[in-house]
Parts: sequence; structure tokens; C-alpha cells
Amino acid sequence: MMPASWMLLLLACCGHGNPKSVGQMLPAEPGGDFPSDVRSVFLKDKGHTDKMEVSSPVNLTLQCTWTDNKVDNITGFWRKDERDIDNSHVTLRQENQQFQLQRMFIIKDEESLGNYSCVFGNEAKVDFILTVPHMGDVRDKPVVSYVGDSVVLLCKMDDNKPKPKTWLWFRANGTDKEQIDTVTEPQKYQMKNDEKSTKLHVYNLTHDDSVLFYCSAVFAIGAAVSHLELKVITIYEPLKPFVAIVLEVLVLVTAILLFESHRSKKAQAQDASGDEVANAEAPNAEPPATTTVTTSSGESNGLDENPSARQRNVENVAQQKQ
Repeated sequence: MMPASWMLLLLACCGHGNPKSVGQMLPAEPGGDFPSDVRSVFLKDKGHTDKMEVSSPVNLTLQCTWTDNKVDNITGFWRKDERDIDNSHVTLRQENQQFQLQRMFIIKDEESLGNYSCVFGNEAKVDFILTVPHMGDVRDKPVVSYVGDSVVLLCKMDDNKPKPKTWLWFRANGTDKEQIDTVTEPQKYQMKNDEKSTKLHVYNLTHDDSVLFYCSAVFAIGAAVSHLELKVITIYEPLKPFVAIVLEVLVLVTAILLFESHRSKKAQAQDASGDEVANAEAPNAEPPATTTVTTSSGESNGLDENPSARQRNVENVAQQKQ
């Protein structure tokens, strides 16, 4: 007959015991001397996203509580970046109309960051998104400066964010990034770091400096990176829009003057043509009617007179006959 201890061991190995609940889950062993932290979410709907910024290694316990009255038990498990975590599946029983799921994770480097999800069957899910602290005042527009001039590029963290251990600067080199060394190029670059901000001075600008610059806030667990675009132009480039406007005005004025000149010449040609026609028709016109008045002596005065004058002459001739 098999001893009772062996039978218990066989049952445990074959998994024929009670389903595991959240209280029976064995958490991961705490990592080193890392501090501990707990992040909890109470879920009433089907999904929720909780964002958390981590700047240093931590033993992080994630807790999910989901309320549902439809089922008495459900399978709960964990995912990391949409991939199931091994040995995380458990059968949960409803207690006080709630399902609870928790697990401790050792967050020690950038690979440990990401999206952790607690999943309740196919019914509900909570996403915990762990990232390094983000930069503040991210600039969308490029920084513009001139050839031969200098420029100051600024990156900073918000006041409520933790202080980085150090700051680094990079510049784009094709598809790669090369770190800026202010020691080997002191005449080109100068870096000034404060607790939560950094400034990069770039001198003797050329068109080759029209690239992306990257600032990196280095924390104990990883680095937060932001970028700024630098655009280097000549002093004449800002004048190009004004020159274009002036040229458009000149073209418009020239077109107007040419049109007015053409219209004036056409009008003068029409007037000259009208005068020539009038002069050609003048010899064919009938001369005006004339009246010859004969005096008593029978001589004509050869003058053209109007009717009133002729009437006076007739009266004068009648008086002389009397």
C-alpha cells in the first residue's frame, strides 16, 4: 500500500487539487534591494489603461479588481506586451461579487518596462503601461538659425518629474545617431546641464547642421529621449517671399502699362482714319445756296444775304422808283 505522503505528493504533481486563487499565487522573489510599490485598479467596465512612469528599479505589485455578476468563476492570467506570461493562468472565484488578480514584477531595466495586462477570460482587461518619465515642452517646429551664427538647443523635464542622473546629446547621422562629445569638439559644441534641464550650444553653423538633435535624460532604469530639428538658412532666405511679391507687382504694373499703351495707339489710329474719310468726302459736297441782289443800277453786289437783308433791299428799290 502506498504511503499517504506519497499519495499527497502525486496529487500535487498531477494538479488534482483545488483551483488556485489570488491568495494562493506565489509572487516572484523580490529583486535585490529594490524598493517596493503597489499599483491597483478597480475595474467596472470591460477595459482600462493605467500609465505609470518608472525612473528606478522597483519590486512592483500590480493588482486588478473586477466586478461582474454573470459568472461565479473565471480564468485570470497576465500578459507582457500582448504575450502570455508563463505559469500565470489561475482560476478565480467570485468573492463579494468581485474577481481579484495580482502579481509582483521585478522592474529593473528598460527591457522590464512595457505593457503589463491582467486578463479576466475574454471578458475584461486592465493594461498597465510602464515607461520612463517623459520630457516636457516637446517642440514641434524646427529651430531656425543662420549660417555662421550660433544657436542654443534646450531640453527639460517638468518640475513634478524625477531628476535624471545625467544628460546626453546626439545628432542624426544618416539613419544612425552619433553622440556629441564636447571635449573633442569644444569650438563646435558646449553643453550646460542643470538638475532638470540641459542646453546644447552649437557654434559656427553650416548647412550640414540642418539635422535632428536628440537629448537624452538618463535615469537609473533607462533613458527618456526627445528630439529637436535645427534648420540653418542664409540671411537672404527670409527675403525670398518679399522678392516674389515685388516681382508679381512689377509684372502686373508692366501688363497694365502695355495694355494702356496699346489702347491709346488704337484710339489714335481710329481718329486719323476718320479724318482721312472726312477730307475725301468734302469735294463732292454741294456748295451752299447764294442770293444775288441787283441794285437799281443793275449791278450785282455778289454777296450772299439772308432773307431779312433781301427784304430791306427790295423796300429800298421800291422807294427809289417812287
